[in-house]
Amino acid sequence: MAIHKEGFKIILYTFLFAATINITAYYMTEGDISTLKVTGLLTFLMLFIVAGFFRSPRREHYSNEDAILAPADGKIVVIEEVEEPEYLKTKCLQVSIFMSPTNVHINWFPVDGVIKYFKHHKGRFRAAYLPKSSTENERTTIVLEHKESILVLIRQVAGAMARRIVSYVEVGKEVKQGQQLGFIKFGSRVDLYLPLDTVIDVKLNQKVRGKQTIIGWLREPSLIDELFKS
Repeated sequence: MAIHKEGFKIILYTFLFAATINITAYYMTEGDISTLKVTGLLTFLMLFIVAGFFRSPRREHYSNEDAILAPADGKIVVIEEVEEPEYLKTKCLQVSIFMSPTNVHINWFPVDGVIKYFKHHKGRFRAAYLPKSSTENERTTIVLEHKESILVLIRQVAGAMARRIVSYVEVGKEVKQGQQLGFIKFGSRVDLYLPLDTVIDVKLNQKVRGKQTIIGWLREPSLIDELFKS
């Protein structure tokens, strides 16, 4: 399991902090073995948890220009028709994925396309599973233009623990399905805003895997698609 580049600095700081605690414990207790075992175990677990958060698994993805792949690991918490007021300004199907601190926190592009719009919004840090987090929390908005001028909006939303959203996005750039979109640190959410005629292929509370689970289809899936998926 590789470590994502976004974690290198934080893991280094965590290691230095852990080392400082252990050195301090050594001098304060005059080398008491039982105390050093406890501090050593606790700081090792802290370092292990932080490193695990930034894990970057190698994954193959199912490539299909009409399929919408999950942009993140997590659980489906919203599937509903909504009005998207920022860019699309029309009714869409919203599908939201809640990412807990134990999930992989890399984000991926769900479809091929050209980046038409990007904006970072400052905001609050409420729990990411709350409905208002999509409009009130720290967040980014990314719009992809897929084939035939189909627009797909992706929103990275910071959660109660998240304090930084990273986006590898450049307006006008062409991106590929399954390519890394960005990273959200320590608990968050990703929203998709899709055309109303999208065929949704997931259910509420379903667990999904980024880059692998099919969220839906921009057209009715063919028999071949269904056989492959099953």
